[in-house]
Amino acid sequence: MTDERILARRFEEERPRLRAIARQILGSDADADDAVQETWLRLERVDTDDIRNIDAWLTTVISRVSLDMLRAPRRSRERSWQVEPWRDEPVATGSDPADVVADADRVNVALMVVLDTLAPSERIAFVLHDVFGQPFDEVAAVLEKSPEAARQLASRARRRLRDAPVSRPRQPVTRQSRRVVEAWLSAAQGGDLAALLALLDDSAVLQADYGTGTRTIEGARDIVAQAALAARLAAHSTPVLIGGLPGVAAVLAGRVVSLMAFDVDEDRIIGLHVLADPERLAGLGVERVLGGQ
Repeated sequence: MTDERILARRFEEERPRLRAIARQILGSDADADDAVQETWLRLERVDTDDIRNIDAWLTTVISRVSLDMLRAPRRSRERSWQVEPWRDEPVATGSDPADVVADADRVNVALMVVLDTLAPSERIAFVLHDVFGQPFDEVAAVLEKSPEAARQLASRARRRLRDAPVSRPRQPVTRQSRRVVEAWLSAAQGGDLAALLALLDDSAVLQADYGTGTRTIEGARDIVAQAALAARLAAHSTPVLIGGLPGVAAVLAGRVVSLMAFDVDEDRIIGLHVLADPERLAGLGVERVLGGQ
């Protein structure tokens, strides 16, 4: 495998699988793309004649790169802003790991939230073995531990995921969720304060990140007072899934200016999460997702 063109073609064949692994570990498209690029750079620097199993080598490297990123002090442990199209009908999935991960993101938000709280080694062991079916010998090589230690890490992660308390169960993303989101957009665009109040739980909380600062608003009436100012954004918003939650992306002049994710309990909104930090939005690649809808 000394021909650079053959090597590049082989890497491109593996790119979707590698990106799926990195995205599941890191929870971010932008971070996953960075990890894949670093994996390619490392592949370019090694003598591939010494690599007996290129698939296993790439899995090990993408996992170690992701592990390093997880351990980096700059990485914040927070909710996912992963954006994907919102389809009314479930999409058939095959055995492609990328499809499996995307489906898991849609139907098991609680799992993904708790997964992000695992220690890096536990997360690696769980993702590689339980999600992607890697044998513990290969997981152990990634973590530089014994197979038994890798097995214990996966078991510990599995137990923590199973036993993790969920303070308030979330409704799966359904057509009803979409009706709630579309009703919110319609009411905000029309300035219908009564309709907005009817959609919000009395104790709803809005959390916003503007880049230059954050803000928390508690209570339906205080949230509505702010939502009344968002008519222009509502008129230019598209329903999407954000970290597995129903949400909207607001686009002005071809640029995503904000994301809003909704916590919906039956037919009431119990929480709103807003990201309006231009720098963070630019790194999410939302325009690419919207372009593919």
